[in-house]
Amino acid sequence: MFEQKRAYWRSLDNAAKLFSAASSPKDTRVFRFYCELKEEVKEEKATETTEEVVEEAKEATETTEEVVEETKETSELEEAQARAEEFENKYLRVHAEMQNIQRRAKEERQQLQKYRSQDLAKAILPSLDNIERALAVEGLTDDVKKGLEMIQESLINALKEEGIEEIAADGEFNHNFHMAIQTMPADDEHPADTIAQVFQKGYKLHDRILRPAMVVVYKEN
Repeated sequence: MFEQKRAYWRSLDNAAKLFSAASSPKDTRVFRFYCELKEEVKEEKATETTEEVVEEAKEATETTEEVVEETKETSELEEAQARAEEFENKYLRVHAEMQNIQRRAKEERQQLQKYRSQDLAKAILPSLDNIERALAVEGLTDDVKKGLEMIQESLINALKEEGIEEIAADGEFNHNFHMAIQTMPADDEHPADTIAQVFQKGYKLHDRILRPAMVVVYKEN
């Protein structure tokens, strides 16, 4: 290291001799001092420049890390939002499905409640038909006839309380409520497609037909 320094000084002395102002050893030393001072200033500037470059690189690295971190946070936030939306959609679908299930269950309960007497009515109607046929028999005593009429009235009232009613079978024929089992010729007094006779009464439970009325219908020849 010391030999390198001496060689550097000799080069400065030789350079000083090239100038006409360097006429004495003192001038040579002054010139050498000036050159050394200038070299130190260059080294300091170079060091400062290097430190500035390093600092800028460090700041750039920190900025890059911040950008990467922000990008990462943004990506995580978007992913969390996507998961939240997916969960919300699933919740809404499940909620809607549960509401549909509850609605259908409620409607089924209402239907069961509304038509709960259907099987009972179908079981009672044949007995009611038998009573009507018995009342049509001639030669019944008054007591028997009265007893049958009381039973008939009791059954009819019980059916009405359950929403079961007799289907009207007079006037025009309606295929929704009547079943034609026989026809008769129509005339001026009996227009076509009108009911001539009821063979068996029909009944309905609210808006549901339990059985249609069996009738004889007038038809044109």
